[in-house]
Amino acid sequence: MKLTSDEVKHIAKLARLELSDEEVKKFGEQLSGILSKAKMLEEIDTSKVEPIAQITGLKNVTYKDEVQSCDLADKLLEQSPMPIQDHMIKVKNVFND
Repeated sequence: MKLTSDEVKHIAKLARLELSDEEVKKFGEQLSGILSKAKMLEEIDTSKVEPIAQITGLKNVTYKDEVQSCDLADKLLEQSPMPIQDHMIKVKNVFND
């Protein structure tokens, strides 16, 4: 697949690249070569190959989100340099009233 100069310039514009005429010619040849190699992949028969997302066999591991009691709450609150109010750390207002 041979790209035209206009196509290379359009691709460069989309990539926000400024190319000289020499670069358009050079990169046009390189991109055309890459696309030709990719085009060869269309000739391969993949009808008997199952689609896969990854090949390592790893799976997402998820855990049930369960609330657990914590006997350290009072000790943790004592460690705060901020003032404590109603068993919570008091912080500055983040919204303008």
